[in-house]
Amino acid sequence: MKNILIIGAGAMGSAFSIPCVENNNNVSLIGTHLEDNLIDTMKSNNHLHPKLNINLPSKMQIEKIQKLDALIKDKPDIIVVGVSSVGIDWFVDNFAEKLNNKTSIVLLTKGLSIVNNKLSTISDKIEKLLSGKGIRINNISAIKGPCLAAGLANKIRTSTLIASNNISEAKSLQKVITTNYYSTEVSDDLNGVELSGAIKNLYSMIIGASEGLSSSSADNKIKSKYFYNTSASLIHKSISEMAKFVTHYGGKSDTVYGLAGLGDLYVSAIGGRNSQMGKYLGEGYLYKEAKEKFMNEVTVEGAELAIEVGTKIKEDLGKKDFPLMLSIIDCICDNKKLEISW
Repeated sequence: MKNILIIGAGAMGSAFSIPCVENNNNVSLIGTHLEDNLIDTMKSNNHLHPKLNINLPSKMQIEKIQKLDALIKDKPDIIVVGVSSVGIDWFVDNFAEKLNNKTSIVLLTKGLSIVNNKLSTISDKIEKLLSGKGIRINNISAIKGPCLAAGLANKIRTSTLIASNNISEAKSLQKVITTNYYSTEVSDDLNGVELSGAIKNLYSMIIGASEGLSSSSADNKIKSKYFYNTSASLIHKSISEMAKFVTHYGGKSDTVYGLAGLGDLYVSAIGGRNSQMGKYLGEGYLYKEAKEKFMNEVTVEGAELAIEVGTKIKEDLGKKDFPLMLSIIDCICDNKKLEISW
């Protein structure tokens, strides 16, 4: 049994708590400073998570961030980071002095960032931020793959990937969280797994645009029936670019063809916020127009990623090898019409 502290009471962090509890671990879920109302709602309503619409395990402790010091005193074996990518600085600022080399950090967060003018994964960013505070942590892992939070929360059979530069660390975590419905694989390609899990959001927008991009002459009725040829072509081209991208930034191309790449891309492309935004872009809407008109209150991870790291990616990569990625970055960052060079 392990003491597990999950930071972030959003959909994924909360869903992840379920297999952790069922494996007889001592689990605590703590909200960020932005989730006080959410924590109050759950605690007053039998741990019902309003977004997942399920009751989280009753024996799990759910608390506000103000209880952090008390929970840290229990010396968690594992700290699970379930905050958004923009919350990583907040996580480091609040937890840096409370970490030690015996604590394992597990990232549910997907994203990339720019650190010292270089493209950086979330694990690399955390290590650099901690190092700047004189703290060294070596036990960082990431869990990535085709896992929708609501599916996991309802115990739908799910496969995911645990990645760590230390494969024994990944195997140790595998024993802690695997259940009969939540199966896990392990990888030592932490860099490639994080890169794949982030950029699939960009490519899922492109695949979501398939219907609109499928023809310049057919009417909408025909396109809506027969756009799958175009989807297949864009999936193939997306995976090819993802493999080149991951290799360029130091990961293994084989990782792209597994759960963190192809598997996660499939889940994102067949539905969800990124593919929905892609559909609007494929229909000819400009990004800012589509966001304001259709998805004003919705977080589109792929668009946020493009805005955060798009300029740097364009500096690093050539359009000849990455026409899809740079097309969607131009579309989002420069508010241009989405156009693909076939």
